[in-house]
Amino acid sequence: MNDAQLLRYSRHILLNELGDEGQEQLLKSHVLIVGAGGLGSPVAMYLTASGVGHITLIDNDRVDLTNLQRQIVHTTSRIGVLKTESARRAMLALNPDIQITCIDQRADRTLLEKIISGVDVVVDCCDNFATRHDINWACVKNRKPLVSGAVIRLDGQLTSFDTQIADSPCYACLFPPDRAPEEVSCATMGVLAPLVGVIGSLQATQAIQLLTNLGTSLVGRLQLFDGRSLSWTELQIKKDPQCTVCSNSHLMP
Repeated sequence: MNDAQLLRYSRHILLNELGDEGQEQLLKSHVLIVGAGGLGSPVAMYLTASGVGHITLIDNDRVDLTNLQRQIVHTTSRIGVLKTESARRAMLALNPDIQITCIDQRADRTLLEKIISGVDVVVDCCDNFATRHDINWACVKNRKPLVSGAVIRLDGQLTSFDTQIADSPCYACLFPPDRAPEEVSCATMGVLAPLVGVIGSLQATQAIQLLTNLGTSLVGRLQLFDGRSLSWTELQIKKDPQCTVCSNSHLMP
């Protein structure tokens, strides 16, 4: 680290659990964020501020006025701009020393398979069931840790998956692809703005923990947040021996 970086990241370096070695690891790391919306906003900004050296953003949407109630990486002046480009501008304004790769496409399996092998951690900030399963499939195939978060109305959930750990479940163990729930969205159900900040900030925290071996991961634990009472419930989740993704010798086609 140079002198400017030592000053910028000094509050991290002061942490015994992180220190200069942990900060150096962040600077060498590559994180993929899928979705530059409500969850992706705090994830992108906190990982940028924390000095993750390379961040790749995937999102094919453009900034809309209705996004600005909760997607704080964007601004009114950037309505109509691609979300990845809008986020890139905000991230570089905060920390010009990091590398940002923008991909303005839908995150399907073909795209994810090309990208995920070259990253260290994947953070799922998308908003639909099909894409979540495509992300999970690619992470299992490439044995990459995945930080998953979701928010709707006044409820949030957070967990991590890492098939490098023998008994780790995957997203399909928790939500089997052949039993898809009814799709819901903020556009029809609503969402309390700060809740995406709560869950997104914790996704960023977990990504940093996985990158630096700091603390305990959420693998095997699903945390549920109730925004009505500001209370947490934790559930244990286990690997499904019949899972069509992580328990087979081959992945879903």
